[in-house]
Amino acid sequence: MPDILAVPAGYGLNRHGEIDSTNEEAKRLAASGTSGPIWIVADTQTAGRGRRGRAWTSPVGNLMCTLLLRPGCGPAEAGELSFVAGLALHDAASFLLPDEVAARVSLKWPNDLLIDGKKASGILLESESTGGSEVSWLAIGIGLNLVHFPETTPYPATSLQAESGIACSVESALTALAAAFDRWYATWQQPGGFNAIREAWLKRARGVGQEITVRLSDETLVGTFEDLSEDGALQLRLPSGVVQQIAAGDVFFGGSGADR
Repeated sequence: MPDILAVPAGYGLNRHGEIDSTNEEAKRLAASGTSGPIWIVADTQTAGRGRRGRAWTSPVGNLMCTLLLRPGCGPAEAGELSFVAGLALHDAASFLLPDEVAARVSLKWPNDLLIDGKKASGILLESESTGGSEVSWLAIGIGLNLVHFPETTPYPATSLQAESGIACSVESALTALAAAFDRWYATWQQPGGFNAIREAWLKRARGVGQEITVRLSDETLVGTFEDLSEDGALQLRLPSGVVQQIAAGDVFFGGSGADR
């Protein structure tokens, strides 16, 4: 019997064989008045992309999906949902993997899932505002390497199958991810909910209290990953003792600028 794809009650599901990008489809649905929440999943993408406009390879067998939401909050609060998505990915991967491999799953700031220190996923948030204080819609794009992974990347990559030897279907992966997201989203929606999200994320994070390298758009910094601020920014203690707040950047572990 084939795996069944199921999403929690109250969520829609839109599946495609091939599409340009699940995030682009989310934008089209939002423009047409679709309220969401709705999961959009594709077997393959012709124009997938990651953070900072980077191309995202989209071979058949991996999970490529987007959740379209209208969260009823401002842009800063909407950005917190990157951490909700990270926790959901961690839960889903831990559920799908054997216990001995699940024990090696961690999160990398701001929004990557790692297995044995190698990147297995990516998250891309896009939103639109129409001049008010709230975002009109939010698209949370998620790619999870189930079978395939790129060989030549700045950061070592892997897949669930490469780490476990077990083939995981798109259906089972999205079912686990959607259920986990719904649980953490409910936590986030509670008063002060991001504090609980932040604490849970830190417990699963790699590199807290250790030396890391952070590549920014115009400079590279080396320091100690001290904490997350109340809004999710990385707090990096520099050798001078100054703690710098970083809202966006690429993290590498160790002081060399690449994973060691």
